[in-house]
Amino acid sequence: MRLTSDAIMVQQKAKGEALKRFFSNHPYLISFAVLAVIATIINPDYLTYTSLSTLLKQSAIKGVIALGMTLVIISGNIDLSVGAIVALVSGLGVVVFNTTESIVVTLLFCSLFGSILGWINGMFITKGRIAAFIVTLATMSAYRSIIVQIGQGGPFNVDMNVLSAITTVVNGRTLGVPHLALIFVFLAVAMHLLMSQTKFGRYVYAVGSNEEAARLTGINVHRVKIITFCIIGALSGISAFLLIGRLTSITAVNAGIFFELDAIAAVAIGGAAMSGGRGRIAGTFLGAIMLQMIEGILIAAAIPPFLNGLVKGIIILLAVLFQNKKSD
Repeated sequence: MRLTSDAIMVQQKAKGEALKRFFSNHPYLISFAVLAVIATIINPDYLTYTSLSTLLKQSAIKGVIALGMTLVIISGNIDLSVGAIVALVSGLGVVVFNTTESIVVTLLFCSLFGSILGWINGMFITKGRIAAFIVTLATMSAYRSIIVQIGQGGPFNVDMNVLSAITTVVNGRTLGVPHLALIFVFLAVAMHLLMSQTKFGRYVYAVGSNEEAARLTGINVHRVKIITFCIIGALSGISAFLLIGRLTSITAVNAGIFFELDAIAAVAIGGAAMSGGRGRIAGTFLGAIMLQMIEGILIAAAIPPFLNGLVKGIIILLAVLFQNKKSD
């Protein structure tokens, strides 16, 4: 009987340790649960199917960028130019759509052009040996300046004759589920598989954990970094396409403003290490949703919208502080 009791205690202790390790590796689940409880207290209908699908829809445009930012941060870099890429690509995307009247051509243009802009960032970082922070800070200014000049400060408006085509694709629903939500989930699953099931994903983690060690094992570090910036550029381009369908009018000065802050915040509260080498697509996916939940909570609490930036800044600091404590 004594042995049985000891065995039960050992089993319980092992389960407790396993549970502790699980939540230690997935801290975003606790954060999500806490926010869900707070949101439900404020609005008892918050966790209904309709509310959750709307939450996914509202998180999608910035969340798609955050998925790409996860790769960049895991690789030990940062991209501050994503908001400007969205502005440049969406502005020119409107021109392409008005000219071709083709959803497919416009989507391909947005994703390809965004990828090229990301490639430019990656080339300066790797071949030019310039810090990612400096490069993307410079291109953030350059990309937005280009589209503002092209549009002469005015908006890029989708032609009324083709307006319904893109709004139906972006703002429509299939089986009651918003297309934006479906796109976000699809891309999140695709990026999760890329990072967890492919050699490239393992390379990204290796480069972020120890770049020199990765190089010594035969990994082409420069190629991995360039590809991560191409991916975030392509995802920013897709986000730009979604923004066109969502707004139908792109103002170059304001389009994509602070998207980089939201993307970084989503990655940070999703549990990724800002120093690189650690992070999960699932964490970023929930992180983007949590940011939207926080905005809803602030609105419900009658907090001035101008303080949203303050709250997001605090969230980033606390998330990074937690990661630093965890690594000590």
